[in-house]
Amino acid sequence: MNSFLIGLQFLTRIHLVRQTVWTAEDFGRSTRFFPLVGLVLGICYALAAWLLLYAFGMRSLTAALLLILPLLLTGGLHADGFMDTADGVFSGRDRARKLEIMKDSRVGAFGVVSFVMLMFVQYALLSDLAPMLFVPALFVMPIIGRLAMVLAVACFPYAREDGMGKTFADMADRSTAVIAALTTAVLVLPWGMLATAALVLGTLFALLFCRTMTNILGGVTGDVYGAATVLTETLVLAVFSLASSYPNVWGILWK
Repeated sequence: MNSFLIGLQFLTRIHLVRQTVWTAEDFGRSTRFFPLVGLVLGICYALAAWLLLYAFGMRSLTAALLLILPLLLTGGLHADGFMDTADGVFSGRDRARKLEIMKDSRVGAFGVVSFVMLMFVQYALLSDLAPMLFVPALFVMPIIGRLAMVLAVACFPYAREDGMGKTFADMADRSTAVIAALTTAVLVLPWGMLATAALVLGTLFALLFCRTMTNILGGVTGDVYGAATVLTETLVLAVFSLASSYPNVWGILWK
């Protein structure tokens, strides 16, 4: 329970218990519980979607507020990682310089532009969601996104000799990934074939993305963890949104 609470406090702004002293072992043990952190976020997102859409019926406002809610609940942690990753990867510099750029606390032009583009894409995907798919999509999205983070931590080498992300990487192993994957499957598969398709595609994407980052950077970093999370979440939204455009398809899958 303590490991889950540490993960919840680190990855979100939801602090059920105030903890100020963490050890490397605490961080390592918390990694396998990241999908459960996604569960907490998924409940929050799905409840917000239900209240906004079904109680008030405002699709555009619902989409806009659901873009803001993850930033509020996570403190923009993963978004910051995505922007830093974009700054480094698109800088056109050598590997060492890319890692230096990613470590800089300031956000550059590539990061800002990439994040704005991502928000446009997510808004469009949310706006195109069929009403009955809002709740399941928003529920499974953060769970699959946190599985992507666990895969990045446990299955790929860390690119730096030190850093916050290395604490997770040093304590995580393949068994961590297996436990997180099983937890994710238990939480996602009951939502039907469409959610299952999103899980499979999200997992494949996360592995491919982290492999690409490893080739570029010589490994992954804490920023890449965040980028893998938000990009995988966007892919999950894309699966549900694409299905919404073909009702005959999602009518079969949504079982």
